[in-house]
Amino acid sequence: MKANARVSATAALLLSLGMLTGCAKLKARDQLTKGVAAFKNAQYEQATNAFQKAIEYDPTYDTAKLYLATAYSYQVVPNAEDANNMKMANMAITGFKDYLAAHPGDKVSLQQLASIYRNIKKYPEAKDYEQQVIAVDPQDAEAHYTIGVVDWIEAYDNARKALAADGLTDAGDGNPKMSKATCAKIKEQNTALVEDGLKHLQQATTLNTTYDDALQYLNLTWRRKADLDCGNPAAVKADIANAEKASQDAMGARKINEQKKEEKATKGQVVAQ
Repeated sequence: MKANARVSATAALLLSLGMLTGCAKLKARDQLTKGVAAFKNAQYEQATNAFQKAIEYDPTYDTAKLYLATAYSYQVVPNAEDANNMKMANMAITGFKDYLAAHPGDKVSLQQLASIYRNIKKYPEAKDYEQQVIAVDPQDAEAHYTIGVVDWIEAYDNARKALAADGLTDAGDGNPKMSKATCAKIKEQNTALVEDGLKHLQQATTLNTTYDDALQYLNLTWRRKADLDCGNPAAVKADIANAEKASQDAMGARKINEQKKEEKATKGQVVAQ
């Protein structure tokens, strides 16, 4: 009898614990739903609170953890370096890295990490995560494009600062008036960046032949290449010709994309009627 009583008590306890666990999971899902609704309305602080509560109810709720990291990331102000912004960025980074630890190769998390690092100007880390995106999805033109853009940002900043020492601003034509010392400095700082940028932007336009933004940055990066060819007028001329061709290609691609959008909109109106 005593043994049966103990078995009954244990069964009742397990049933009770199961009910409590089930109740907690229901509450977690309810908080997730509230968080998603707040997020869609750009109420990121409310969304964050709801996702945090969902995780409190169910510490194993990975979806809530991913959404919480995403809510943090949407509160990161690009290029702001104040303590609060960096704290928000670091919370988002930690959240996505934790999610990746449980879900290796998750493309969304890799893209978000790249974006956050780019927004807080940690460019090597941003490019590293875009490379991981490419490893997961070699056909991702946007990842190649983004690496190219980051390379250009770094190269342009280097060139701008170096040219300022000569009292010059960037003319976008190879800057033939720069001194030999400035030429040497720009070559040292920008050669690897420009080569990497051209490679990734060209790959982006290979994967997406009407990628107008990538073509426009290809134009800008060829102009950075012209800086590297200082002292070689023929090479500079070829670089500028490549830049102008990329610019023309960008305009052509943009027209094609706009035409496709118009056709899609017109088709949608016809179907609606």
